[in-house]
Amino acid sequence: MEGIADYEFVRPLGAGNHGEFFLARKPPRLPVETEYVTVKVVGGTGQDAFRRATRELKAFAAVRSPFLVTLYDAGQQGGVFYYSMEYVPGGSLAEPAERPSREQALRAVASAARAAQALHEEGIVHRDINPGNVLLTPAGGKLSDLGLSQVLMPGATITGMGGLQSVEFTDPALLQGEKPTPGGDVWSLGATLHWAMTGQGLYGELPTHDPLLTLRKVYSTPPSVRPELEPELSDLVASCIGDPGKRPTAFTLADRLYQLAS
Repeated sequence: MEGIADYEFVRPLGAGNHGEFFLARKPPRLPVETEYVTVKVVGGTGQDAFRRATRELKAFAAVRSPFLVTLYDAGQQGGVFYYSMEYVPGGSLAEPAERPSREQALRAVASAARAAQALHEEGIVHRDINPGNVLLTPAGGKLSDLGLSQVLMPGATITGMGGLQSVEFTDPALLQGEKPTPGGDVWSLGATLHWAMTGQGLYGELPTHDPLLTLRKVYSTPPSVRPELEPELSDLVASCIGDPGKRPTAFTLADRLYQLAS
């Protein structure tokens, strides 16, 4: 794909939930001071794609936070939906432009937690917080990809899960079909923090070449914190993935991480 609407794609940035991301040149009509933007092309066409695009855009519209990527534009061409947002050149925790220091990584996860709190205060859960969705900025980080975001309401049901790479960062309760909650996002933040600090997931090495085996291991293996993680961070991760009734809020987690980063 070379572009969509008046966006000229420069290169692909990878796949996300129900779509692909591209680095694109900013069209002259956009009133923002930047040369490049990120464009997400929502996968599929028809009603399913329309519902997915609408859900994402509603989540972006409902929340204003400096810790969420900024949405610029949205549209449709030939039945394909897309939206553009700010481009963050620092990359993500999963694929950084430069390896972040311990302090930078802590601040990035703290920023993602602040973004999650802003979503939660509007009755929205992100449902797919993982290292690939935590973008690195000079000040800390920003949370991206609201492709699985869901408004909490009576009778809400899960309409899709993240990709295989997201499974180890997903609250097991959600994988087992329970309704999404803010506590599930906190579980994901804890798993992301653990990965950012140790380079390892809570389930150890996963057989990602085989999706069935990966899911089987995640279902059958209790998540565990690596022994080399420093005590304060170990306790924090344990609280995030522990008893749902005792998990910290995303705001409390962010506050603690900022303290540990200073």
